Amino acid sequence: MSTLHVSPESVTSMTQESVEELAKRLEQDAYDSAFEGLKDWHLLRALAFQRPELVEKYTYLLDNEPFDEE
Repeated sequence: MSTLHVSPESVTSMTQESVEELAKRLEQDAYDSAFEGLKDWHLLRALAFQRPELVEKYTYLLDNEPFDEE
């Protein structure tokens, strides 16, 4: 089982443009596997903690909406 690790280099190398592309991929949710989407989500989450100025417009992609199991 592999872990989804976000490297410090991947966070520091992100630009506003690359964050926009990341957010676009997450919005479209057209990944070949769930793990690809989860990897992008983890990167956006790491950016939210370490470089919040880059993800201010995209924090809605990190929100967990409540759901009804009934």
